[in-house]
Amino acid sequence: MSGFSRPDNRASMKKSCAALPPVTISEGDGVRFLHLDSPWVQGSMLIRKPFDIELEYVQRMMVWLLFFDPDTLQKRHAVQLGLGSGAITKFCHKRLRMRTTAVELNPDVIIACRGWFHLPADDRRLTVLNADAADVVRDPARYDSADALCVDLYDHEAASPVLDDEAFYAGCRAMLADGGVMTVNLFGRRSSFDRSATHVAQSFGSEHVWRMRATREGNTILIAARDAVAPERTVLEQRAATIEQRFGLPARKWLRMVRPATEP
Repeated sequence: MSGFSRPDNRASMKKSCAALPPVTISEGDGVRFLHLDSPWVQGSMLIRKPFDIELEYVQRMMVWLLFFDPDTLQKRHAVQLGLGSGAITKFCHKRLRMRTTAVELNPDVIIACRGWFHLPADDRRLTVLNADAADVVRDPARYDSADALCVDLYDHEAASPVLDDEAFYAGCRAMLADGGVMTVNLFGRRSSFDRSATHVAQSFGSEHVWRMRATREGNTILIAARDAVAPERTVLEQRAATIEQRFGLPARKWLRMVRPATEP
């Protein structure tokens, strides 16, 4: 992969706050990558298909689609905590045609996504907030409730989630509409996953929490629903087939990967 800097005629990507890592970008084999001052990949994009989701774990974060009738998506609201390279935000906005909100602390990540990763400008369906997810979750009444909430909040060292206690996940639950679904990317050691899963279960109730099989890279997606149960198997199969046909995501594979979070 070869790194490069932003052209002189675009907004500067210099670190705007001493506490935040600088954004760097690399490319290789037709894929563009976003980094935060480390080799860890914070997001990616297929250069020739900028509105597809390239990373497998990010695709799996869309598993919440199985909980909703696909014909109702355009009436729903998707929220992302942590913009990354904008993959989920772009997909919800462009492909699903949903009202979409993203929250990102680092302003240079937003600049990079707009300049290098085809993130559209805000419009009547898209809002990108330069804000701290902790503040947003702490005061959910200030914001419209979410039907789908995707949480991917890792620092530049990718050691553990930046926000990961019971109070945070209780705030996430409060952000959801009744029947809403949250997906969380958890990466790393088993002990770290167990701790996070316990906090989520304490906030949502263990009967409303599921997990997916870990990816080869070690990302495990946790799923939590606000006062909702998983649909019947026949409904899930029908929705999975529709998701694959309409949106090109491998949803039928997801059905074999989801199990209660309490199972090993």
